[in-house]
Amino acid sequence: MAIGLSNAFVTLFDAEVKQAYQGKAELVGAVRQRRGVEGSVVKFPKVGKGVATLRIPQTDVTPLNATWSQVTATLADWNAAEYSDIFMQQKVNFDERQELVQLVANAIGRRQDQMILDALAASSTSLTVSNDIGTTDSNLNVAKLREAKRLLDKNNVPPMDRHIVLHGNGLASLLSETAVTSSDFNTVKALVAGEINTFLGFTFHVLGDRSEGGLAIDGSLDRTMFAFHKDAVGYAEGIAPRTEINYVPEKTSFLVNAIFSATATTIDAEGIVQLTCRET
Repeated sequence: MAIGLSNAFVTLFDAEVKQAYQGKAELVGAVRQRRGVEGSVVKFPKVGKGVATLRIPQTDVTPLNATWSQVTATLADWNAAEYSDIFMQQKVNFDERQELVQLVANAIGRRQDQMILDALAASSTSLTVSNDIGTTDSNLNVAKLREAKRLLDKNNVPPMDRHIVLHGNGLASLLSETAVTSSDFNTVKALVAGEINTFLGFTFHVLGDRSEGGLAIDGSLDRTMFAFHKDAVGYAEGIAPRTEINYVPEKTSFLVNAIFSATATTIDAEGIVQLTCRET
């Protein structure tokens, strides 16, 4: 009997992976998105600032003459593949299939996040918060968050859709501060839930150590974290994540492969703040 899987199973697996990875990608929803890009290059439009002028009766209006530019990024192709002997039979155990769904979905989600982290790191933003803010050689604290907010406010970055991506060690440091955990200062019950969702107008995204790179840390244990506005970073997708399952006779296994084509890039460095936090 030929070894194969029904179309219904393949369709179900693909749907499960899509549902799972959407819950695993932490940062894609925090940035500006473009879907269905055709070709290998995507261009995000960027508009400059304009100043209103005083109207003088019976005279021609003065145009804003705002400058328009484009930020260009090239899509990259990715695979998340795994050989699996668990598909050797027509009937596959439900739990085993779910384990592989989670494996593939997690790989896709982490790679999407890393694209955005790499774009943030490559932004060369002039807005920086040193590890000496609050206390000399300190980890993440409220003083650093206030400084990040001040820098964005100074650049007239809209208060809505501000995000911050931080490491779990930074979160632990932040939770030690009374201003974060006390209801006298903050309505977020951080100690009860063990996490922070929003503070000082930032939506928090907490990441741990990741094989893809994650949030970089140097030899001095200075870890780089980022605060940014949603429109300051772009994520574009040419091929949305999808799966394919093919039998490979040489491996006597099925090759489960998730593919997608995407990229991320900085659109406006004035909406990105780089925070340096010293871990112990």
